[in-house]
Amino acid sequence: MQLSDQVHKFKNVTGPSSTGDKCRVSKPAGETKKSIRYEMFQMKLSVGSGKRKEKSAGQQVPLISMAPQTLERLFDKLGHFGRFQAAVYFVVNFQTIACGIHYLASVFLAVTPQFICKLPGNVTTILVSNTTAGPGDLWNLWTADSRSVIAYMENGEIWEAEKCSRFKRIGSFELMNYFKGNRTRYPCSDGYSYDQSNIENSIVTEWDLVCDREWLAKLTQPIFMFGVLLGAVVFGDIADRLGRRYILWFTSTAQFVFGIGVAFTNDYYSFIVVRFLLALVSSGYLVVVFVYVTEYTGLKARSWASMHVHAYFAVGIMVVALVGFLVRAWRFYQLVLSLVTIPFIFCCWLLPETPWWLLAKGRLEEVQKLIDTIARWNKVKIPCRVSVMQMNSPDDSTDKEIAIKTSKTKEDKTSILDLFRTWDLAKRTITIWLLWFTGSLGYYVISLGSVNLGGNEYLNLFLAGAVEIPSYIVACFVMDRLGRRNTLAPSLFLTGVACFLSMVTPQDIKALSITLSMIGKFAIAVAFGLIYLYTAELYPTIIRSLAVGTGSMIARVGSTVAPFCVLLSSVWIFLPQLIVGIMSFLTGLLTLLLPETLGRPLAQTFEEAARLQKKTNRDKTKEDSCGEDGSAAVGRIVKRDYIIDGIEKSKEEQSLIEHLTRL
Repeated sequence: MQLSDQVHKFKNVTGPSSTGDKCRVSKPAGETKKSIRYEMFQMKLSVGSGKRKEKSAGQQVPLISMAPQTLERLFDKLGHFGRFQAAVYFVVNFQTIACGIHYLASVFLAVTPQFICKLPGNVTTILVSNTTAGPGDLWNLWTADSRSVIAYMENGEIWEAEKCSRFKRIGSFELMNYFKGNRTRYPCSDGYSYDQSNIENSIVTEWDLVCDREWLAKLTQPIFMFGVLLGAVVFGDIADRLGRRYILWFTSTAQFVFGIGVAFTNDYYSFIVVRFLLALVSSGYLVVVFVYVTEYTGLKARSWASMHVHAYFAVGIMVVALVGFLVRAWRFYQLVLSLVTIPFIFCCWLLPETPWWLLAKGRLEEVQKLIDTIARWNKVKIPCRVSVMQMNSPDDSTDKEIAIKTSKTKEDKTSILDLFRTWDLAKRTITIWLLWFTGSLGYYVISLGSVNLGGNEYLNLFLAGAVEIPSYIVACFVMDRLGRRNTLAPSLFLTGVACFLSMVTPQDIKALSITLSMIGKFAIAVAFGLIYLYTAELYPTIIRSLAVGTGSMIARVGSTVAPFCVLLSSVWIFLPQLIVGIMSFLTGLLTLLLPETLGRPLAQTFEEAARLQKKTNRDKTKEDSCGEDGSAAVGRIVKRDYIIDGIEKSKEEQSLIEHLTRL
């Protein structure tokens, strides 16, 4: 069959159907050419195999798989952030507030107030810092310099109580600070007396996690973060296999159940176990929700939509401060925080699966139904089914486009080794992991340090969350103009500068110290918030959740190390800032070697992910060439192809027509 006959056949196939269905979509000329080229190539394959059937003028184009570029461009018609995406976005992010709550809840769950060893018997009079008073005035007289209290007992004995021990004075019957006689030491077998002026109780006061049991209280947050570490990689991988929707359902429901369960634990060990399970599901939800939001928004809205997920997390931190201020009993405090999940439980079952995951699994009919639903919500019309909106990317060969069609029937099995599939991908993964670690380490080290700035601890925590919100707004504004990489690297450098300046600032200038701390928190929040989006855009769909999940796992390693890093201030007061500053500068330099993803479609395959780096290198080469000789560079980049029938063809069109002519 001659080429002219095939083209004539193609015109009949692509004509309007007899049923009146409008199968033509108003597209730019370039996109129309791509669709025509693909259909011509489909007929070429049919002719070569001898299996093509004759089509009448009323037949529609057969169902074919959809390229990722098609789905990206479809958002131009559906809306990058229409009513449907907005509804889904605010629903799933309401639960993100609960994640921020549970991550920071231990700040007031495990708070340790002032305490002393409880004395045996009834106390009639006490002596604290040369002041005599009744036992009820103990904590009113207690100061930061106080070390012990002298008590006159009802039976006439004189006892001396310290934090972790108590002494009975032998042969003494008067209250005095200095005693040179003999004392008998006793353990704190009767428990401890706690200062309840600021809190009614905590897990520390209820289970006496002080003195030789103090390490148990200090392990509360590291163990929670270890659960977050495991949950990130476990649920990230499962989400790539089973779908994003099912993981959101399970983790949100489990958050509510385990959150309530924590409040009803009867001992420290059951408390730790339930909190560990709560950490698993909280981390799983937080990881998957980033991928979910990314895959439901178009290019124009993806940056700020993904970034502002962190703003909801910051709101959770502020909720912790507010509830902690209002509710001072830890069980009621935990119950109130867990009730935030209830509204989401009733509507999470309505959440649909993402179109990207459905496309990656080859479930095109479900993609079509979902697109129709989005179109109805957004009040737009899609006059043609997705199956006939196939478009080739100018950078793809036709053979590779056909490979997408056959790949949909193959069940992909992914593992963490796929993150190191090639040398370039391995270098990218190592750098991304270092970014996650540094961002998390700096975030929590600066946050924990800001609590000790002085003043009201509830207000300090509230400000620590509030300062993040403007940082995300600024980040969204900058990243869409300078790019993800060019926003991430400077924010890391700024974090390092803030840390180094805080080391040379006099400690008595509190206003300046607080300002530098807020600048550091602002900058690291920009970096840490952007890492999620940047990671999702650097990896293909089939391992996107796994990449974000493992990255979040590495970040949890950083958050687990952070409390211990803060303790290094006992060795040198500025050692934590030095560590964060050095790590920030090193990671910022490595970030400059990563590819830019601004304005580029989400990668669907490993090959597309690899081309991100090649495009970045090619762009740099073109810029260098233009800098040396602009006219010569233009001559190399812009090359006219030969003309057929008076129409200029691209290189891909030439190859297609030559192939058809040979048949």
